[in-house]
Amino acid sequence: MFGKQETITLHVEGMSCGHCSARVKNALEELKSVKRAEVDLEKKEAVVTGKNLDAAELKNVVEEAGYQVI
Repeated sequence: MFGKQETITLHVEGMSCGHCSARVKNALEELKSVKRAEVDLEKKEAVVTGKNLDAAELKNVVEEAGYQVI
């Protein structure tokens, strides 16, 4: 309707525990465009699903939470 559902995978550095991955997940899910974020601590990945996703905005939110997207 207002954009196609899409998925973006981010490689996140700096996460060392479950609290870190939860912090990244929560930060991403606060964005209006994000429907769901799944964060895998071992793979150092965040898989974000939503509509009209902006990769730069996702990166900024993760970095504001204290982690690095590479």
